Amino acid sequence: MIQENIRLPNVTRVQEFTSAMREFDFEVDLTSGRYVINGKSIMGILSLDLAHPIQVTAEVPEHKKERFLEVIRSFA
Repeated sequence: MIQENIRLPNVTRVQEFTSAMREFDFEVDLTSGRYVINGKSIMGILSLDLAHPIQVTAEVPEHKKERFLEVIRSFA
């Protein structure tokens, strides 16, 4: 399991993030406070408080870990 914190300070970054997540064929969860939402859902992400860091959690297959971390860390 991979857990990283990211920042999505505006709508443009949210759109970039959801587009990047569509590359992956596994579930990506975003956690903010007590809310857990689908990391591929623009509407879900926009319902979060984007002023604070958001935790990304995903069960990533071994052969995709390096690419997933590269993408996620571009939103750190």
